[in-house]
Amino acid sequence: MARKPKKSQIKQDLIDQLERQGIYGAQYMDLIDDYMKLYDIKNKLIADAKKNPYTEWRNSETSYGRKKNDSIDQAVKVNQQMLKILQFLNIKPSPCEDDDEDGDEEM
Repeated sequence: MARKPKKSQIKQDLIDQLERQGIYGAQYMDLIDDYMKLYDIKNKLIADAKKNPYTEWRNSETSYGRKKNDSIDQAVKVNQQMLKILQFLNIKPSPCEDDDEDGDEEM
């Protein structure tokens, strides 16, 4: 199983991909910074959703219940915004650099 890339690796990969496309400018670096901020927010929302999948509410003695944690829906929205930034920057998936050359593919 592949390790999760570190935040600095993700940022550097985004910068490298822009440079390979010949795209330079402070406005693009600002978008990458926004992407990384959203990355942090998304991870916090996912951690909260794992810790507390449901929230309890009570309006009165007889009016109470549980509902899905709002962090779940918010994580989806943040992820969609992250994808929009990648799409705007025309960043596509890079070929996987796999040190394991035995030819086995994981499905």
